[in-house]
Amino acid sequence: MARPLPFTAKTDTGETFDITFPLHPSTESAIRVHQLLGDLLETLTREIRRDPMANGDVMQAAAMALAIRARMIAADPSVTSDLARELLENALSGVNAATSTSLPVGHA
Repeated sequence: MARPLPFTAKTDTGETFDITFPLHPSTESAIRVHQLLGDLLETLTREIRRDPMANGDVMQAAAMALAIRARMIAADPSVTSDLARELLENALSGVNAATSTSLPVGHA
């Protein structure tokens, strides 16, 4: 069974996602995965605030970065491509199962 990685993500609009990601069985350091994920999201947020862009463009760039990292591994590209697909599917299932909370909105 995959080890869980709890992670909380907060949007600029105040929505919070409490996510439990299933880690790959070969994960060496859950702490470093958590730290790097936070750093990546902070960098994306900073860049988008500086120069707004479409969500689809952000997702496309992130997918391309995953593909490049997979290809940089010294292994058969079909193996690393399959791993990238598996990791993305697991991450999406974790996010889709996440609970979310929003700040209350009202008018005085």
